Amino acid sequence: MMDIKKRDLRRRLEQGEFICAPGVFDLISARIADRFEFPALYMTGYGVVASSLGLPDAGLAGYSDMVERVDRIASATSTPVIADGDTGYGGLLNVDHTVRGYERAGACAIQLEDQVSPKKCGHTPNRKVIPVEDMVSKIKVALNARGSEDFLVIARTDSRTGLGIEEAIRRGQAFADAGADIIFIESPESVDEMAEIGRRIDKPLLANIVVGGSTPLLSEKELADLGYQLAIFPGSAFLAMGAAVESVYAHIKTTGSTESLDTPLYEFQAFNQLMGFDKVWAFEKAWLSQD
Repeated sequence: MMDIKKRDLRRRLEQGEFICAPGVFDLISARIADRFEFPALYMTGYGVVASSLGLPDAGLAGYSDMVERVDRIASATSTPVIADGDTGYGGLLNVDHTVRGYERAGACAIQLEDQVSPKKCGHTPNRKVIPVEDMVSKIKVALNARGSEDFLVIARTDSRTGLGIEEAIRRGQAFADAGADIIFIESPESVDEMAEIGRRIDKPLLANIVVGGSTPLLSEKELADLGYQLAIFPGSAFLAMGAAVESVYAHIKTTGSTESLDTPLYEFQAFNQLMGFDKVWAFEKAWLSQD
């Protein structure tokens, strides 16, 4: 099954299909997203760290924290998973270990970035980057470590915010020359910058669409016209979840009840089915009724 998913994502990329990947961060979000038949899901590091550890995405989670979530999300879904691998969690040996572990856990692509460790979430201030030569070495190690060429390596640079768009494009070109399958220039700040990236980097490009972030919120068609082929939406679902949960809790605190709650709720029986209770009931009917 994992090989089929990897081949499917690689095929879509090579055929020029635009890939929209919503952000997933736990098993509820993953199961819901899986039902929409997106071409891929994006396992967001920010969302995983926030939902599982209650911490900011600032280099506080390690390889073991993340690969466990890769395994659970990939095992529970039929859609290819693109997984955030941060900096690879260390030096070259760590990158080798991370790529092998993510692929074994069921990811179909890994995103690696050029930040200094401890890293910080994109679209936040004070991010620092390692020398471009060091990131090129990480990319080459990642490509060598993967078990299948269908497993995609996404190379991200966070240099735009601190060093400017020219340095970001220079790094993107170097990452492309090193063999990365997809180039991810984090947080360009205008449509003109995005267009320049599209003109000067001859590899599939990924756009990170963050509500409240630095990058313009463009449509799939607008992104494709600028030369992009992938868009991830890492934060939209957990921001919506946070707003909904806060609304429900505020209502309960104020009224002591859920009567007249105006926050949309998932229908309870449908949620039972989403979580797989129909299989439990079918099993009980087949086996427990024999007693």
